[in-house]
Amino acid sequence: MVTVAVLILPALALLLFAMTCLEDRLFGDPAPPRHARRRHLRLLPGGGAGRAHDSGRDAA
Repeated sequence: MVTVAVLILPALALLLFAMTCLEDRLFGDPAPPRHARRRHLRLLPGGGAGRAHDSGRDAA
């Protein structure tokens, strides 16, 4: 009977470790989303004021 207990002990230790890791993953604090970086838009200098090809469309 002691032999069976000694053989089962590593399996129970592994199960306890796995359950602890699983609980930490499920119930832990959520990490910030990967896309939540503070990036600003890179705008083209001059905006739309200097467009020469659009001036002919509005003349109709």
